[in-house]
Amino acid sequence: MEGHGEDLRALTGNRSLAESVKRNFRAAGLSRREMALCEYAEKLTRQPSRMTAEDCKRLRSEGLSDRDILDAVEVISYFNYINRVADGLGVDLEPEMKRREKE
Repeated sequence: MEGHGEDLRALTGNRSLAESVKRNFRAAGLSRREMALCEYAEKLTRQPSRMTAEDCKRLRSEGLSDRDILDAVEVISYFNYINRVADGLGVDLEPEMKRREKE
């Protein structure tokens, strides 16, 4: 999570936003579109067997195309996969991530 938060901070230039999203995205003041994407990512991560066509319909109602949704699913799924591989193998954080954790 630290690395992803740092990526968001670098992309937006907004450390406060990155920390808010990292701690509780629901209270971070996101747009409706951003909130829909975060809720979709959370559901796909925590309850993948409960995904339905309605989940995609909500994203479409926020202006995402089918290609956008496919891209989101691929990114969300990849990070879920790679995080589980790292956790399963006991891989430590990269040294630069450990430094950021202490800041």
